[in-house]
Amino acid sequence: MPHYRTLGEIPRQRHTQHRDDTGQLLFEELVGEEGFSSDSALLYHRGVPSALVDSQVWEPGDQTLAPNHPLKARHLRLHTLFVGGEYGDPVEGRRLVLGNNDVRISYVVTGTDPSSLYRNAIGDECVFVESGGGTVETVFGPLPYRSGDYVLIPRSTTHRWVPNQSSRLYAIEANSHIHPPKRYLSRFGQFLEHAPYCERDLHGPTQLMPPVDEAESDVDVLVKHRVGGQVVGTRMTYATHPFDVVGWDGCLYPYTFNIDDFMPITGKVHQPPPVHQVFEGWNFVICNFLPRKVDYHELAVPVPYYHSNVDSDEVMFYVGGDYEARKGSGIAIGSVSLHPGGYAHGPQPSAIEASLGAERFEESAVMVDTFAPLGIGEGGLAVEDPAYAWSWAGRTTGEDGGPAVFSNS
Repeated sequence: MPHYRTLGEIPRQRHTQHRDDTGQLLFEELVGEEGFSSDSALLYHRGVPSALVDSQVWEPGDQTLAPNHPLKARHLRLHTLFVGGEYGDPVEGRRLVLGNNDVRISYVVTGTDPSSLYRNAIGDECVFVESGGGTVETVFGPLPYRSGDYVLIPRSTTHRWVPNQSSRLYAIEANSHIHPPKRYLSRFGQFLEHAPYCERDLHGPTQLMPPVDEAESDVDVLVKHRVGGQVVGTRMTYATHPFDVVGWDGCLYPYTFNIDDFMPITGKVHQPPPVHQVFEGWNFVICNFLPRKVDYHELAVPVPYYHSNVDSDEVMFYVGGDYEARKGSGIAIGSVSLHPGGYAHGPQPSAIEASLGAERFEESAVMVDTFAPLGIGEGGLAVEDPAYAWSWAGRTTGEDGGPAVFSNS
């Protein structure tokens, strides 16, 4: 985070005695990145934050990945993962869609039941709220969320999701930290004038969690972590509740950023995806494409040119509007397309001519570009459209996966 915040009661100087009104000494917890060499926050607890009383195996769901082999483009219809009133737990109900050793993308449609207390010890999470609303309760305080929000949760932040309505959550789980692009920031961490958003658009907690019952003990927290490169889980039981924080300060905390507050950058001719970047992690970036005016050169071609991102796999999640470049491909709201590195991709052929003369696109999408190949999770395999890879050639395949044939559409 590029700026400092404080909530609650803290002592005048850090690492000095801090007592409550009864004279009880409070316990510091330093949450810091990169081994005391990067951003951190200092929290003050009533109970000992490391008072563990039990540790048991927790199974976080199917985390296996199938390789994208033979190599081809994929279309995954996420809105068919949860149908007929089916809901999933905001954490335990996530279904893995795509992933590699750097980032995993999952999807869930929640009801209104809260999740268990949870923390991801592998990396930061950036959860895009496709629809719905509620609160993420965290050790730093409650964080309201609404449709269109990115919810950024730093690694090992204990929290739980409390939806107040059914919510569609697109979870991007890193093996690293997730932060604004460095090129948007000054050397001191302030957003620069060319950045498409700024500090005013980032919303952290504004109050602490309500006081917890100090008699409450044996509190379970689900922890996602790695063993031998594999994603696993542990159910840790603590003697006191982690939401017993009376104050904190620092530059590391959860926050939300709403996609509508992003200011699209446009140009005389088609602009490349990096102008739409919103966040980055290790070996991946997150971009968003929003309703915007398009290219104003008299001979401009508004839809993307065909491109071979030789170093990247490109994942697009279509969340609103009418995506001009994909017309005729079967892509719709709720679709995810995977265009892997190793071959050229771009608009459907008919979309190029149709876009000429357009002055504005009404479309919204969240893109993840990775710099290592992605595998397909069980959730992705369950909702794949087998015809998509052949759509540029005007062909389709049968349900039996037989040879490509010409489409009548």
